[in-house]
Amino acid sequence: MKRTAVVTAGTAGIGWETAVGLAATGLAVTVVGRDAERGAQAVERINATAPAHPARFLATDLASLDAVRALADRIAADGPLTVLVNNVGAMFPDRQSSTDGIEASFAVNHLSPYLLAELLLPSLRTGAPSRIVNVTSGAIAAARRTFDAVEPPGGYYGFHWYGRAKLANLAYTLQLAGRLEGTGVSVFAADPGGAATEMTNGTMLDPKIVSPGLRLLWPLVRRKFARSTSGPASVAARPSVFAATDGSLTGRTGLVIGPQVHPVTPSRSATDPRVAEAVRRLSEHLAPITADGGA
Repeated sequence: MKRTAVVTAGTAGIGWETAVGLAATGLAVTVVGRDAERGAQAVERINATAPAHPARFLATDLASLDAVRALADRIAADGPLTVLVNNVGAMFPDRQSSTDGIEASFAVNHLSPYLLAELLLPSLRTGAPSRIVNVTSGAIAAARRTFDAVEPPGGYYGFHWYGRAKLANLAYTLQLAGRLEGTGVSVFAADPGGAATEMTNGTMLDPKIVSPGLRLLWPLVRRKFARSTSGPASVAARPSVFAATDGSLTGRTGLVIGPQVHPVTPSRSATDPRVAEAVRRLSEHLAPITADGGA
């Protein structure tokens, strides 16, 4: 049986390097992204490495829940799935709404990977032993830890809201690992650390993405951040490729693979059952598994 992989936001940066790494292990890789031209270029570059199976591109706006559902249907129609890497991530300097009217950072960084993983569970079970890898972030440390609503009280600061969405997704990832234990579907989180990408070289250099108190320290923070995000995307992709393919993880689940490519202790807030339960309720309310709200 052909082993298959899906990488979201795989047309550039860490996602593209992840796709290349997976293709090198013999997986037939599908790259997902919004821009058809960039997708074609990404696939062409992957195929230039002479993988065992040619890569392909599927165009999807991962900020749209209906588009995520359509993507899941398209992937499921192909049969068993071996690896799903939810690499998508986005940070916004100003508050934006998704096409569904949901705050965009939460929609892209948590609801999209949550919904895609849930919808593809039948394909992953059929393809077992299989793996889900959700890409996390150290920005979790700056997150507001309340999930009674999609938007926390107070002003909008992109970095903190990005961290909150990534915290929601990590809490979900660890809860999903427990839920799927014994099914043959392993679930991991991968922290890429820092890399020079479009997001780190653009949005994250704008001081208004952090709260006013942190802005006072912005010159120091910016210098430190520049040092931590100057590495190549190929290095930042290693935790995801390791989590998706390495034989030492066979039979294991619920691990966070850190930037040094070994398991690390997850943040305490991500393992808090109260956080996990609040995230579950909010996710199921905002992104029901079927478009009509059914289970």
